[in-house]
Parts: sequence; structure tokens; C-alpha cells
Amino acid sequence: MLRLPKVSRVLGRRFRSAFVAAPRLTTSDLNRSTIEAKYAVRGKIPIRADELRQEVKQNEKLAFDEIVSANIGNPQQLDQTPLSWYRQTLSLLQYPVLIDKLQKMDETTRNALYPADVIERASKLLKSLGSVGAYSLSQGDQVVRESVANFIAKRDGYPASADNIFLTGGASAAVLYLIQVLSQGGNLGFLIPIPQYPLYTASIALNNATPIGYFLDEANDWSTDPKQIRRLIKENTEKGVDVKSLVIINPGNPTGAILLESDIAELIDIAAEHGLVVIADEVYQENVFHGKFVSAKKVLAKLLEKDPEQYGNVQLVSLHSTSKGVSGECGQRGGYMELVGFSKDVQDVIFKLACINLCPVVTGQALVELMINPPQKGSPSYDLYHKEISKIHEALDERATRLHEAFSKMSDVECNKPQGAMYLFPSLNFKESTYPQLFKKCEADDLTVDEFYCSELLENTGICCVPGSGFGQVPGTHHVRTTFLPPGTEWIDKWEKFHEKFVKEYKI
Repeated sequence: MLRLPKVSRVLGRRFRSAFVAAPRLTTSDLNRSTIEAKYAVRGKIPIRADELRQEVKQNEKLAFDEIVSANIGNPQQLDQTPLSWYRQTLSLLQYPVLIDKLQKMDETTRNALYPADVIERASKLLKSLGSVGAYSLSQGDQVVRESVANFIAKRDGYPASADNIFLTGGASAAVLYLIQVLSQGGNLGFLIPIPQYPLYTASIALNNATPIGYFLDEANDWSTDPKQIRRLIKENTEKGVDVKSLVIINPGNPTGAILLESDIAELIDIAAEHGLVVIADEVYQENVFHGKFVSAKKVLAKLLEKDPEQYGNVQLVSLHSTSKGVSGECGQRGGYMELVGFSKDVQDVIFKLACINLCPVVTGQALVELMINPPQKGSPSYDLYHKEISKIHEALDERATRLHEAFSKMSDVECNKPQGAMYLFPSLNFKESTYPQLFKKCEADDLTVDEFYCSELLENTGICCVPGSGFGQVPGTHHVRTTFLPPGTEWIDKWEKFHEKFVKEYKI
């Protein structure tokens, strides 16, 4: 019988050596860019909300019995029902054996379980994808990209090519790709709208580049100011900053505003003159309540028709996602970007980044196709699909209107009417002359006024929203970003009562 030596004996005599244990990592050992990057949407207030959510579950005595997550555009967390068209098709992609079983059933039984167009679309996608558990092409599945190109062409009235489409893990992955590619050493600058979605400042910080904020005009429905942007380019160029790109968020996050076609044309003028890559974040293009969405691609195409020489070198990247709109499939990570006007060499570098990341989530790719190529009138799934998306649109519009009405009644609060997206960005017009104790308390607690307001709102009502300072704002102003996704209106009533009490406590 083989006898093994005792482990302690082996470790003690052969492997143990005398050394002083090395210390663990500290933050000083880390990449400074990762420490300096900030993301307010999941910042201090939301972290505290998560702590309170656990306390609520443990039956702690609080002033509320639930947390209302109005801080982030996460529709299905807030009771938005997934679209049947999406989930039925995805279920067949995840378990293709079902298709064979369905084909063996009689037509009546089969149609009661899955509409014929769902089975047909799932079969078509499986034929191209092979399996959702396998890697796809790094740029994304060819059939899905062709479908995206057809959608863009139909939407804008101008051609699009699948070769210029990259499927991505949501629009966020596309932003990271682009900023990484464009941040070529030195002091690189990115023009971003203020207020902005914190993904941009965080991504810019991670790549040691410089964010250059251009302020949107709150008094004029958050419109752009071309003169201000040209001045910023001049000032930063004189400082040695190589201004590389211009970001447009339309419809706006956090403002909920929709840019006019003339505004977009002026921004493209600036890009053409200064050689800026335009990044058009258009993930809320389906969330339009008042006004009309016009894509940057369409505006550029019109300008090219008028003057191909002047606009022929404009480089544009347009982003879209399955996370927003009526889809709300945030966790499935589907999205795409379309490149316009880039040389093959530059596009090859972007393709290389896609290859390094292997491929986007394959079910996310399938969702992109289902989003941009939905059931058409007369197809078996159309009536239910139309009913579901209409219900979502109507509910969002109603809640946006109700929340805006509430802000309009609140003392010392101003808020532009909602036009699109999922958010409102009301201004808290608290002045030190009329709220002296508030400003003293904020200074003592090392908080901005909007941080303190959001913290008090959370602790007293369970409503979690985000301080405007996390998105950027004109110095001396204070804002709050809130989504209108949470169901019902009771939480809005609570907010009104809280605000009234807050003003009574701090206003002289």
C-alpha cells in the first residue's frame, strides 16, 4: 500500500520559506484614470438607495415601504412588461428544439402557442446565427446588419450599407470603442453637451482625454449655441488641446429635449469646418412625445446633396440601442453603430477592437433585428405588438405629463415640458439669499445643494433620483434628474409633499 507523506510535513520541510508577506494593493497602485472616472447614475445616492432597499426588506422602521428607482432608465426594473414579440422569438432561439416540436403539431395548436411569424423569424435568425451560444462575426451577424441597414434607409430615405454597421453590446460599448480609438495620446478634447450622460465624461477620463462641455440653453428648450461651441474650439486649441470629436445626444439625456433639424445642421457645419468626428447618440429616438426626431445621418445626407465638397469629409457615428424606446431590454445588451464617411484604414482599426472583444452578446444582436424589423400590419403578431407598444407609449406620456405638472406647481422649481427620452431635468431655484440655512448646511456637510436635496428626498420618501451636478450644469444652478418610468402617481404625490415641507423648513 502506497503511503503518502503528511501534508504538514511536506509544507513544513520542503515548501515553507521565510519571507515577509507583501502588502495588498491600495488605490495608489491603481490606474489613476479609473479612480478619477465618475458615474453619477450609480453614485452615492443610488448606493444609499440600495442600502435602504435592504433595510425595507428586513422590516426596518422607515418612513416608506419601498424604494422608487427614478435614478436610471431601466424600464423592466420598473414594471414595464417585455414585448411578447421579443420574448417569444428569443425563447425559440434559446431552445431551437421547440421549433421542431411546433412543426409537428396541428396548425391550431401551434398558432395558439407561437404565431407563425415568430417561428419564421426565429428560423431565419437561427439559419444565420447557427446558435446563440456560439461566437458570431466580430462585427455582428451579417443578416442582422443587413436588416439594420434596411431600417436606416427606410427611416432616413438615404442608403445605408451593412458593411458600415457594427453591432455592439448596447450603445455604451460603442461609446467606449470610439473614445478609445480617437484618444491618440497628447491632450485630446471631446466636445460634450452639458448637461450630459455621465458615460461620456467617465469614458473620456478612462482614456486620459479632456472633456469640453458646451452648455445647452435651458431657457430655449435645451437648444445648442453654435457661437459658444466655436469659441470653445478656439480657446481650447490655443491651450494646446486637439479637439477631436463633437458629441450630440438627441433626444437628450438628461434633458428630454429634441434637437431641431436646423440645430443639427449647425453642429455638422462646425464638424465639417474643424474636422471633428460627430458621435450622435440617438438611443431615445423611439421615445418622442412632442416634436419630431430627425437623425444626424439624414441631416448630413441632405447637406451632402447640396454641397458634397464642403461636407464630403464629415465623419459621423450614429448609435442606437435595445435598452430604451419601447424595448426596455437593458440587461440583454443589444445595440449598433453606423459609421459614415470613415476611411477603410480607420474602419479597420475599429474592426480590430471589435475582434479583441470577440463579439457582442448574440441574443442582443437578435434583439436588435427584432426591434428594427417588427411585425408589419397583417402579420399574426402585429395586433398584439401594436397594442403593447401603444400601451407603453401612452403610459410614459401620461407619467411625463403628470410629473411635469407636479414640478410646475412646486415652489422655486422650473422644468421644461417633456419632449422625448425618459427623463425630466427640473431646476431647483434655491438662492442663498432666501435659503441661507440650506446653503450653510450644505457647506458644513460638504454637499452641493442638489446632492443634499436628493439625499433628503431619498431618506424621507424612498424616491431615488440623481443630483444635476453629476451631469454637469451652469455654475450656480441646481438640478435633479428623474425618470418618469416608475408606475403609478403615488410617488409623485409624495415628492410634492416632501418639497413643500423642504421649502417651509429652509426658506426665509
